[in-house]
Amino acid sequence: MADEFVDKVFEAVELAKATGKLKKGTNEATKALERRTAKLVVYAENVNPKEIVMHLPLLAADKGIPCVAVPTKEELGTAAGLSVSCAAVAIVEEGEAKKLIKEIAASLSKDAKEDKATKENKKEEDKKEEKETKEAEAPKAEENSSENKEE
Repeated sequence: MADEFVDKVFEAVELAKATGKLKKGTNEATKALERRTAKLVVYAENVNPKEIVMHLPLLAADKGIPCVAVPTKEELGTAAGLSVSCAAVAIVEEGEAKKLIKEIAASLSKDAKEDKATKENKKEEDKKEEKETKEAEAPKAEENSSENKEE
């Protein structure tokens, strides 16, 4: 599933390069996000130091723009039509990649909802465990206090 998703992202970047418009590089991607002209932002995970692209997912979430991480900057550069690696790309005009970008965004929002539901379930389970632990400890505390009174 993950490889298919990454392939779909690279395909969207390649289609947008051919029929739309891309902004290449971290600075250009950041500007496109801040101006809300980006339709999709893609950044590489293997950028060193990580601080170079660390702000992109946060800024994209703040602006409500889909943001995707791909494994390598070399592949991202190739997909963007560059002969060098590229840390980030922003699709500004989708061209024929519009349908793919919608699918990617839908997939991301579905994943985010599942993550949120998982976190909520975990919180509920943690509360139940904590309550059960307190209930189990309460009789022991009462027994200890009654033993102290008898002495």
